Amino acid sequence: MEEIDRILVIDDDEVVRDSCFHILGRGARTIRTAEDGRKGLETLAKEHFDAVILDLKMPGMSGMEVLKRVSEEYPDIAVIVMTGYATIDSAVEAMKLGACDFIPKPFSSESLRLIVRKAMEKRRLKIDNVVPQSPLRPSLKPDILIGQSRAIREIRMLVEKVAPTDTTILITGESGTGKEIIARHIHSMSRRHKKVFVTVDCGALVETLFESELFGHVRGSFTGADSTKYGRFELANGGTLFLDEIANISLNIQAKLLRAIQEREISKVGSSQAVNLDVRIIAATSRDLKFAVQRGEFRDDLFYRLCVVWIHVPPLRERKEDIGEFVQYFIRKFSERKRKNVRRISDRAMQTLLKYDWPGNVRELENTIERAVVLTEDGTIKPEDLFYYGFPIDSNGNGPGEDIIPQNADFHANLEEMEKDAISRTLRHYHGHRGVAAKALGMDRKTLYRKLKKYCVDADME
Repeated sequence: MEEIDRILVIDDDEVVRDSCFHILGRGARTIRTAEDGRKGLETLAKEHFDAVILDLKMPGMSGMEVLKRVSEEYPDIAVIVMTGYATIDSAVEAMKLGACDFIPKPFSSESLRLIVRKAMEKRRLKIDNVVPQSPLRPSLKPDILIGQSRAIREIRMLVEKVAPTDTTILITGESGTGKEIIARHIHSMSRRHKKVFVTVDCGALVETLFESELFGHVRGSFTGADSTKYGRFELANGGTLFLDEIANISLNIQAKLLRAIQEREISKVGSSQAVNLDVRIIAATSRDLKFAVQRGEFRDDLFYRLCVVWIHVPPLRERKEDIGEFVQYFIRKFSERKRKNVRRISDRAMQTLLKYDWPGNVRELENTIERAVVLTEDGTIKPEDLFYYGFPIDSNGNGPGEDIIPQNADFHANLEEMEKDAISRTLRHYHGHRGVAAKALGMDRKTLYRKLKKYCVDADME
């Protein structure tokens, strides 16, 4: 029961309401009660709930009517129906209308706890489908903040200080430096670690749907709004909301976001009712927010509200002493995932990696090692295993910036031969699946098809 957030009990019997309050109150943070269906719906319109325990037999608005309204307007709420007039027909009808479980009166404390626990598990699966890239219980390893450079050591110490608090945090740094990893690490070390971590990619959401995605909407608020929808704020209630690329949101949404952070409440699109929430905000951006404020593209009051604690992640080219540790970590990770026995990287291959400036930062390094693990044919990654379309090393494994790279036709022909070999080996590894192979090689499908034709590689045979 320790994971239940908010429960609403709707029953005209005061004894039943009190019983539910005392049975569930220890594990749930908040238990609300309502004496009839009308008051229950009014409470739902004002506050966020994870579950509703609903009596089917009530004067005035019946439980079935309330169930139908809740299922249509609040599809993410787990509804458990109960009645002293339990019949097979009423149970079947309630389940058809959207109830997730059924309990007859009288009930024992243990049976109620068990049914509520199962209902909450079903609800978590629903939410997990809404935000599939934001697992509810991320299992983060202690060494997730990899590196021993001075910058990373300072970040690690700062994270340890701020994680146990509810302080709002702004994380800045170039794309691929690991801003979301730091945000998840902060969440895993906080008192909210058993609650949900929800990510919002502010750069990927359509402007016209942004407000609905963040704050939700009520049924009928616009064309296509067939039911009430929870926004990311409500999905993150009790946990952490990570706003990635925060600089991309419009000034209009910035004003509403500021209010949500200051007042700890939101209003759904199409509703004037305020919903109280308990959410920790962590924001991130690859842009210079101070410069955006100066240009009038970002509100200064929102900037200062977000930037209570500022964590800046330097690019990989400024902390190359961390590359070796990253390489060893990724070799272990992908050797296990790809079921290959790759144990080490050669000195020449490591020197090649150290000479490169990594414009894509840690994300690019990770992709490079993944490809190398796939391509190598023994237990050691060699310079030729690092080659892929666009990676700047020559046929002898010399890295970028070396003067010995020849600029002649033989060299280019040799590069083409290496590229053909890399494509062939990758296709063999993925049993001819061209889409997966293209992704592993760092190119799109069209580019791969063009090169298959150019090099006369038979993808089906591979």
